[in-house]
Amino acid sequence: MAAGLRAGLGTGCPSHWLRGWHLSPGLPAARLAHAGAADQLQREYDAVVIGAGHNGLVAAAYLQRAGVRTAVLEKRHVLGGAAVTEEIVPGFKFSRASYLLSLLRPQIYSELELQRHGLRVLPRDPYSFTPLLEDRSPPRSLLLGHNMAQTQQQIAQFSQKDAQAYPEYEAFMGGLVSALDLLLDAPPVDTAALGQGSLLQRFRTLQTLRPLLRAGLALGRQLPRCYEVLTAPISKILDQWFESEPLKATLATDAVIGAMASPHTPGSGYVLLHHVMGELEGRRGAWGYVAGGMGALSQAIARAAAAHGAHIFTEKEQLPNDFVQRIRQVDTRSPVTKINVAVDRLPSFLAAPNTRDSRPLPHHQCSIHLNCEDTHLLHQAFTEATHGHPSSRPMIELCIPSALDPGLAPQGCHVVSLFTQYTPSVLAGRQPWDEQARNAYADTVFDCIEAYAPGFKASVIGRDILTPPDLERIFGLPSGNIFHGGMSLDQLYFARPAPSYSGYRSPVPSLYLCGSGAHPGGGVMGAAGRNAARVALEDFRRL
Repeated sequence: MAAGLRAGLGTGCPSHWLRGWHLSPGLPAARLAHAGAADQLQREYDAVVIGAGHNGLVAAAYLQRAGVRTAVLEKRHVLGGAAVTEEIVPGFKFSRASYLLSLLRPQIYSELELQRHGLRVLPRDPYSFTPLLEDRSPPRSLLLGHNMAQTQQQIAQFSQKDAQAYPEYEAFMGGLVSALDLLLDAPPVDTAALGQGSLLQRFRTLQTLRPLLRAGLALGRQLPRCYEVLTAPISKILDQWFESEPLKATLATDAVIGAMASPHTPGSGYVLLHHVMGELEGRRGAWGYVAGGMGALSQAIARAAAAHGAHIFTEKEQLPNDFVQRIRQVDTRSPVTKINVAVDRLPSFLAAPNTRDSRPLPHHQCSIHLNCEDTHLLHQAFTEATHGHPSSRPMIELCIPSALDPGLAPQGCHVVSLFTQYTPSVLAGRQPWDEQARNAYADTVFDCIEAYAPGFKASVIGRDILTPPDLERIFGLPSGNIFHGGMSLDQLYFARPAPSYSGYRSPVPSLYLCGSGAHPGGGVMGAAGRNAARVALEDFRRL
């Protein structure tokens, strides 16, 4: 995702696009993204946003809101990048790639008035369900929700000690998140600029240290423990707090989801923090479904941009990108295969059977973690993928958004989202991810689900299998990486996407990076789009 800006601004200024950035006059409009878009591309704009992912749309909204004439060009027929709703099986509306909302910055909700533009979020409580496979009837399960007393009762099935420690763990992680939150809404410090330019320029650069200093002050005595969480394997951190494997493995899923990493990989703790940084309706760390699917979020942002006058076009080819060698070396390995499934009934789990009326139960609204009873299972699944083989017992996060949003599927039916890993981007022997390989892996996933919820396979009406190459081909995710690049410590903050390029300005004058490959990284957060727009506006004012 990138935004290109012209040299001059304001009414009456002559138009001169930089470095070959031209829009040919009279280009016919592609299918318009929504009502209110321009009938055709105009001869000139102050800014062009390439790619209508959620970050690109956020950037466009802020630029147009500030009076910058902005056009958005999207190659696909649908807005949103990976945050889209698509009817893959007739009558079933899938959040085809991203499927949950939490990380979107609260400022974006309010400043762009997304609720007024149609965004409605369905919070989940409880939010996590981990059924076990064990020789007892019924098998046990772990249900986590926002009611701390009830959550402690659930944990106590496995360990009284862990139940007592859990509130303190939540408070500790919450403190770390509150401090790191201060770094999300500003560009990283430009360390190279600290020793360059005039005294005034250096002073301006010093001011960018404020979020970093505030974060350090907020951490206070917790700074060494925060450093440990950021750098250690999450298994080490969780072992310090808990003894029961079902709880540790459930929490560890947030440290490895979307990452080619094991719970035993150093630095996996940051990915966990990244996934608990969000909030919904003021509740820290909460995740929810978007009513109408994730595409409804992208449409709300697009409506906000259009309300200020932005022009948005789909089915437009993107302008060429000029990536430097450092960008080519970014680690974009992806372990993710997303499978969207249409079913004719709710899954019934051995650990929590359905009622006779087949109405959704509290656990059906959760992220349901399968093959997650033990951190060693997660590590084993990771190890197989590092040798080029899809996991034989993959980590599965199963979500049923239609449990809270029944309009996504025909009456009595449901849409099921399967976020699975580990599947290597490149198979052993460089074998292709052809139809046979894709279906063989999906069958493995379905066999695993069947063990927890007998009858699942018989309920399937249709499925959409998206391996890492599919995620790259359809959504432009590099190597299928949902973060547009790994969230390892060598690719964060100062070094995202590469050292000296972390401030959203690219090597091409007036070309800004505003996607998830920029700070602060992936997830449906919008921070990169908002931050990049603010940097661009600062540059505009200096012209």
